[in-house]
Amino acid sequence: SEVNHGRLYPNLDDLVEMGLVEKSELDKRTNQYALTETGHDTLLEQFAWEFGRFVTDDERAAELQDLIEQAQ
Repeated sequence: SEVNHGRLYPNLDDLVEMGLVEKSELDKRTNQYALTETGHDTLLEQFAWEFGRFVTDDERAAELQDLIEQAQ
């Protein structure tokens, strides 16, 4: 779906305030955003929670492993 630009930057600013993302200036018109270590750790915790509910047997574990390998 389309990104609502009216909420994109306020949401990014919230993530910056939470310490999950850092903001830097790429050029005079463009900001650059990157995950902080805290943001990285938070995402890993979220993935672990989600994967723990998804992986209920060896078949689902293999499906998830296939997705991870495709992303590399």
